[in-house]
Amino acid sequence: MATRFKTPGLVGELAAEFAGTMILILFGVGVVAQVAAAGIGDHDSIAWAWGLGVTLGVYVAARVSGAHLNPAVTIALAVFKGFSWRKVAPYSIAQFLGAFVAALIVRWNYTEVLHAADPGLTIKTQGVFSTLPGNGTLPVGEWGAFRDQIIGTAILLFVILALTDMANTAPAANLGPVVIGLLVVAIGMAWGTNAGYAINPARDFGPRLASFLTGYGGAFRDQTGYLYFWIPIVAPVIGGIVGAGLYQTLIGRFLPSAEEPEVGRVPTPRDEAEVEATRG
Repeated sequence: MATRFKTPGLVGELAAEFAGTMILILFGVGVVAQVAAAGIGDHDSIAWAWGLGVTLGVYVAARVSGAHLNPAVTIALAVFKGFSWRKVAPYSIAQFLGAFVAALIVRWNYTEVLHAADPGLTIKTQGVFSTLPGNGTLPVGEWGAFRDQIIGTAILLFVILALTDMANTAPAANLGPVVIGLLVVAIGMAWGTNAGYAINPARDFGPRLASFLTGYGGAFRDQTGYLYFWIPIVAPVIGGIVGAGLYQTLIGRFLPSAEEPEVGRVPTPRDEAEVEATRG
């Protein structure tokens, strides 16, 4: 039986971020491969599998690392929630590696159907692994995709902070990961047109690199030949900071502290006991 450490330490946290992100990408990239290369499923199955992948990845990693699974989340938490800046780079690297390894597994497993659907490994199936403006076909330019990724990731972080803020109405009974997964499903269904809702630099760059190393020579460019890879890295980071900042400005600073009952609610004996406990 494996020895359990009382506290995970940074190595344990990085292992959890790697594993959680890997689970996320196995489901997310896997479903796109199934739809794009085999014709099994549709847009809705993609949105649901990505959301379920997020839910399962969070359940895998949350107890050890907090399950960021996304450099945009890690950076936003460092800016607004006191997450240690010295952990930002290690967390981000672990997330990228988890996404990279997962994409290699998907690429290997779906080799036959990918080559059958797209023998030249072109833009036709490049979107299995990485995002493109207008999903490779619609009239959306690079700056339209940049704008879209800022907005989509801002929504993601705004709602994640609302769902995980214990001073707010956070989901009970360990249902937080489920609701966060539903959030990603909703973003995919409402904000997937302009740029494929990467909303996660690790989710995009890790699989993009994996596809480049396994035959997709144009993986870093979009359908126009533009060197597109940087947009799903930079824009989600900006969007995450914007969304977290808006939450703090519009909601977080107005929430009652542990010493104060919610406005409009009569204090209960439990409230009074909690207040006394905080006073020591």
